[in-house]
Amino acid sequence: MTDTPTTFVPVIMTFTDHAASKVKSLIHEEENENLKLRVFVTGGGCSGFEYGFTFDEDVEDDDTTIENAGVTLVVDALSYQYLVGSVVDFKEDLQGSRFVVTNPNATTTCGCGNSFSV
Repeated sequence: MTDTPTTFVPVIMTFTDHAASKVKSLIHEEENENLKLRVFVTGGGCSGFEYGFTFDEDVEDDDTTIENAGVTLVVDALSYQYLVGSVVDFKEDLQGSRFVVTNPNATTTCGCGNSFSV
């Protein structure tokens, strides 16, 4: 009997179609095709860490990039360790319009979802 090897493909991060579409729209409004959405983690918030989003033209050597629909999500090396396996999406609801992170590494989150702990 021969064993068939299995291939493990790790899930780095997911950049949803909805989030990519919103990024594309915002880049078009800014008239700067070099912009990329950068997600990062900083200390703070009621749970210990906070998610942040900004637009950036630069990609550093140690950044992780994820492309979807012709736009790029960028994560710095320090933040990546807290975000691996996460889903970056865009939501519009009663709380407003915003980019959100669903993070499987977070052990607790605050009520608004902007801060977390591991």
